[in-house]
Amino acid sequence: MTKSREYESTEVGTQSLIDGVRPVTLGEKLTARTTHPMTPKRNASAVQKPCDHGLFDEVGRAQIDLLDLISNSK
Repeated sequence: MTKSREYESTEVGTQSLIDGVRPVTLGEKLTARTTHPMTPKRNASAVQKPCDHGLFDEVGRAQIDLLDLISNSK
């Protein structure tokens, strides 16, 4: 009994699959990509800068609590 071979479309063209192997689904490809850390496209060795302005400025001298603004506005 001869089984018909399955094929999968990839970025490099159509490829035949080995018997017993199923095509990789889009969901599996996306899940695999989420397990790797995000890297910038232009400079892969760049370091992320801290968000130290506005509400997230922990070293700012005039840091006030958001609740202080609410109590003063009444």
